[in-house]
Amino acid sequence: MRVFIYIIIFFSFFDLFSQLPIMSPFAKSLGATPFVTGLVVGMYSFSNTIGNVISGFLTDKKGPYYILIIGLFTTSISLFMYQGVNDPVGLLIVRFIHGLVAGLVVPSAFTYSANQTSAEKRGKGVALSGAFVGLAAILGPAMSGIMASKREEVFVLNITGSIMLILSILSVFLLRTVSINKKMEKSVSVTVGCLFTKSDLVKAFAGAFFLMFSQGVLAYMLPLKVLHLGFDSKTSGLLLSTFGFVAILVFILPINQLFDQVKPIKTLAFGMGLMGISMLLLGQIDTLQWLYVGMGFYGVGFGFLFPSINSLLIDSTEAAYRGKAYGYFYAFFSIGVVVGSSVTGLLQLTANGGFLLAGGMLVCLSALFMIKEKNKLGSP
Repeated sequence: MRVFIYIIIFFSFFDLFSQLPIMSPFAKSLGATPFVTGLVVGMYSFSNTIGNVISGFLTDKKGPYYILIIGLFTTSISLFMYQGVNDPVGLLIVRFIHGLVAGLVVPSAFTYSANQTSAEKRGKGVALSGAFVGLAAILGPAMSGIMASKREEVFVLNITGSIMLILSILSVFLLRTVSINKKMEKSVSVTVGCLFTKSDLVKAFAGAFFLMFSQGVLAYMLPLKVLHLGFDSKTSGLLLSTFGFVAILVFILPINQLFDQVKPIKTLAFGMGLMGISMLLLGQIDTLQWLYVGMGFYGVGFGFLFPSINSLLIDSTEAAYRGKAYGYFYAFFSIGVVVGSSVTGLLQLTANGGFLLAGGMLVCLSALFMIKEKNKLGSP
């Protein structure tokens, strides 16, 4: 059943990434102004953050099984709703609903997977789930772009909605409820405030935020950098695919055993530091060949960071409140990508300036994590 959960994770992120190339053109085709088009794109992330948090609370209360099925089914319905949209206001409403209900799926799916994976294999398990996320990041934009060019944007959304509907039906028969002993649940249940007092959990949240902060900067600044060097948007897509492909190799090759053998805080610091160094290099590189090298190193860093923050979360939580933790974890994911692109835009940074800002932040945070870890080991 773990493979089926990975499939659900893949299509949940496929739903997210497949929207990237089609939502702006769809909004413009309905007569949306540039400002409203920006709202349409950002509305999903806003409501998705809310959905993530709600999913976490409901997952701990009702169990991941029910929330996962409800999330898949309502997401499929929201995707079908796009075909009834005929003006920008209607699109904004559907985007809010879509982001909200889609936010129920990922925290419950990862909670289900974590609860079904033994502690000895949790690192390899989250690495494999990361591979499906990476695959979705590569295939989602490419496939939706191709389908939309031959048909229309609504056709792509209907296809994704049909897949989500099939998954929701299959989940009813293939997944079993993860039961949590009520007595144990009461004894270990924690408040939201308590979650943020757990040092390793806060590091996982910070890792999730800055991982997607860098993605927001990358999505905004890389196309500008590529255009400045005289290349087209196709080159930007190939560069982004390069990092995704390298990250998947880290997830699936035997190197993924490191995530069960090395403390997650160390692989987290290594991955974040390497991503930071890569972004600093991207801010200095002026040739296409070296951009590919820089993106390859960024992919290695991403491949180490994603499983590490998941492992850190699993190690610092118990089943009774893991859903709540994953809810906030993926809320920080959603917030990070919005803040990354917004801050660099607000500061009116050049592409190189954006890379230097994000890279410097990642390197400093990586160093801070390692210093704190050394101090903790050195304390009596």
